Amino acid sequence: MLELGVIADDLTGGMMIASLLEREGVPCPLVTSAEALDNLSDDAEAVVIGRKIRLIPAADAAADAQHSAEGLLAKDTKRIYYKYCATFDSTDQGNIGPIGEALMETTKTDRVTFCPAFPEYSVTIFQGRMFLGGIMLGESGKRFDPVTPMTNSNLVEVLQAQSKKKVGLIPHSQLAAGKDSCNTYIDKQVADGTNLFIIDAVDGDDTTRIAELTTDWPLTTGADAMPMFLARTWLKNQGEVEQRTLLPPSPGYEAVVAGSCAVNTQRQVTHFEKHHPVFRVDLLKASEDSNYIDKIEDWAKENIKDGPVCVSTSADVEGVKRSQAKLGRDAAAALADDINGRSAAMLKELGVRKLVSVGGETSGQVFNSLGIEQVQVSSFDNLSGGYCHEAGPDPMSLVLKAGGLGNEEFFFTALKRMREADAKG
Repeated sequence: MLELGVIADDLTGGMMIASLLEREGVPCPLVTSAEALDNLSDDAEAVVIGRKIRLIPAADAAADAQHSAEGLLAKDTKRIYYKYCATFDSTDQGNIGPIGEALMETTKTDRVTFCPAFPEYSVTIFQGRMFLGGIMLGESGKRFDPVTPMTNSNLVEVLQAQSKKKVGLIPHSQLAAGKDSCNTYIDKQVADGTNLFIIDAVDGDDTTRIAELTTDWPLTTGADAMPMFLARTWLKNQGEVEQRTLLPPSPGYEAVVAGSCAVNTQRQVTHFEKHHPVFRVDLLKASEDSNYIDKIEDWAKENIKDGPVCVSTSADVEGVKRSQAKLGRDAAAALADDINGRSAAMLKELGVRKLVSVGGETSGQVFNSLGIEQVQVSSFDNLSGGYCHEAGPDPMSLVLKAGGLGNEEFFFTALKRMREADAKG
């Protein structure tokens, strides 16, 4: 029996969960499909299925998540957790609500909580409103997201707009009243027709209470933090955990593929460019040139032997607006995804075996393009949980990073870690 099966809507968040569980002492590989569950090692207590379903049509995303859930249930998985972005990235069409409702049907439950809070990173929820540090979600930089602009801080309203079932709130005061009181409150709400619940969380104590409240539920949802707290409800008398910070070696060239348009990513690319070559993709030119990837390949061949290189589709707000104005929002995003995926495959053909992939959607595209089905994950540390290794006769190591995370040195720190693994052998 697996204690926990996580269905992640993107790779970076899924990788973070796996690494956080590894830090807790829970063996947790990441796979990229339900079919890959058949190849899990016997010591796995949890597993993350990393999918790329955050932005696909809602009906397709719901069906995909149900397929993953069915695979987990076939493995006698005790708990299923649906992971989405800590900033609740979605639109009025989905996909968080539709996936949540589909998984309720699969797990045959009449209640599910939604808690994207990650207090360790100052992402909190109070009275149903999300705060990023001291700034409300709708007033933060997320309102400029090129694909899922988050302009409403009220998560009850955000979730209700994309859901068929009624959405309610479990406020902080109710959570603090204790598990028994909370269960009574939820039972009454369900009887009155409410099945989906945004739940407040302002600190680690709240996330502990939520985990204790829902540990026996067949389905819960949220961001990256909650599985770690769920694990603590079944880990008893856990001694000191040996942290795995170096994975097996992957000799070869080094590269970065950056697709996120987050401000942090833009800073990281700019800082990297002071020391190493960066190919900055022009989406407008790429849309008019069917051989654009060949230009990237010619550039990479000239530079790859002299040290790490970076291919970047990142752009600032004005750059994103220009691309979207001419290509349309979805077409611009799809083109960037395609270029990032094809660049990763091309770089591997050139001998890259240590790759930093930046952005959740980008990392999903990279994994798909490289045909990666299962990876070993390191314990969570200053790489924010993204360091992983694909074993086999032609091994490859990667560090996946969510767009908004990390300081300007992140690319260098990630590449250094993979070099250390090579040196250790």
